[in-house]
Amino acid sequence: MESRKIQRVGYSTFSVSLPKDWVENIGLKQGDLIMVITEKDGSLKLIPSSMVERKKQSEEYVIDSDICNEPGLLERLIVGNYILGRDVFSVVSSTRISRAQVDEVRKIAHRLMGLGIVQETPKQIDLQCSIDPTRFKIDMLLRRLSVIASTMHTEAMQALTESNQELAEDAIRREDEADMMYSLALRLLLSTQRDRTMGDKIGLEEPSHILYYGLVTRYLELIADRAEYIAGRAIELQTRGKEKASKNLMSRIANMGELAHNVFLKAMDCIFTGDIQVANNLLEMARVIRSEHEKLISELPEFPILRTVILELARIADHGSSIAVIAINKALEKSSKICSTRD
Repeated sequence: MESRKIQRVGYSTFSVSLPKDWVENIGLKQGDLIMVITEKDGSLKLIPSSMVERKKQSEEYVIDSDICNEPGLLERLIVGNYILGRDVFSVVSSTRISRAQVDEVRKIAHRLMGLGIVQETPKQIDLQCSIDPTRFKIDMLLRRLSVIASTMHTEAMQALTESNQELAEDAIRREDEADMMYSLALRLLLSTQRDRTMGDKIGLEEPSHILYYGLVTRYLELIADRAEYIAGRAIELQTRGKEKASKNLMSRIANMGELAHNVFLKAMDCIFTGDIQVANNLLEMARVIRSEHEKLISELPEFPILRTVILELARIADHGSSIAVIAINKALEKSSKICSTRD
């Protein structure tokens, strides 16, 4: 770290000299422009204008479909490029893209917001993301993902307790929307990590919140996955019709589902309200759910499907408690009645 003295230039301007090694390494010369960005902590960030121009130019990435011979690999590479914030990328082949791969590309393109196929030939499929990230606020995306996960959970549990296959199918169909919100939220967060000026545009208050919101997004996506799994087990129970638990046991499972649901929903509220005491109460509630999980598992040795449902509910409660912990840590960044700096 070097120290530099501030010099007065004229009546209203101050200047600081730049380190010679840095100027030479970046390739700057007299007359070049430098962009000055004020960070939230008061520090200044210097970016050569040439770098800004390079960032503005879209880089095109190429996925070699000839190498993508493992199931699901091509789809995951497309999702990965999308999440990394890449606007233009192509799937290519030295001979011909297989029919199965073409179908795979088309399927995943419909599941990623703003991504579309702009050109298709036998050897190349060009994809482009036309979405403007500044149109979205990160809290709006998290709330939307939370609502989807909540709806899936409610429908899955109702399908389980009422033997309603239609509700279970509704919950399963919502999984694509949950994945879409999850991928879009990650795209925004990673883009903000590379370009901090985007933080204000998407409503990200502090750089540390990139980590917080990234974890919360992942937990919500997992909750949606587990709700989808429960919906699938509800259909299986109705189809097989072999597991007939007593009304009392089904009532206890339904109650456990409602408690798990409350934990993650109220934990999400705490993320935005910063209520530490409520978040702490949710962690205690999660302990109760884990205890009930152990009791039910021991009482249902002959019901393997219901045992897996109970396990998924316990995991949903665990994800909710993890969100509550993040809410506490996020709230501690600001001084409050419960925790403040010493006078």
